[in-house]
Amino acid sequence: MIVISDTSAITNLAAIQHLQLLPQLYKQVTIPEAVYRELAEIDPPVPGSLEVQTAPWLEVRQVLDRTAVERLQIEVRLDPGESEAIALALELNADLLLIDERRGRAEANRLGVRITGLLGILVEAKQKNLIVAVKPLMDSLITTSDFRVSSALYNQILDIVDEM
Repeated sequence: MIVISDTSAITNLAAIQHLQLLPQLYKQVTIPEAVYRELAEIDPPVPGSLEVQTAPWLEVRQVLDRTAVERLQIEVRLDPGESEAIALALELNADLLLIDERRGRAEANRLGVRITGLLGILVEAKQKNLIVAVKPLMDSLITTSDFRVSSALYNQILDIVDEM
């Protein structure tokens, strides 16, 4: 299974000490160089900065189709990490793209890329008994990482995982 990740899934899971969910769920995760730079070359470091430099389950790949990256940045107004993640997902015919940003998700969907976000990762982790509950992790994301989730989506997720 080929799984590509944007920055947000890595930083947010690292912020709540659950980055290990990615290799537990997907074995290996691939990130484009721009995502690596967003995580590893930032000062001060963000959650996940150190982990991306040492994680054996994380592979960094170069995007070959620079035209696609430029189009995503200019026409869709995505940042370099999101642009490269979508372009790499298309190049590698990825099974799944981990992305949260609304415009990026919409464009990936439009291009036929299967996506999930941070909340989808948590739902899958609960369904596979890797975590006991989603609610405390969602609450932690909201309070520690400025993760924004509407009350409707929050309740929908709790309903899906039977935590209402």
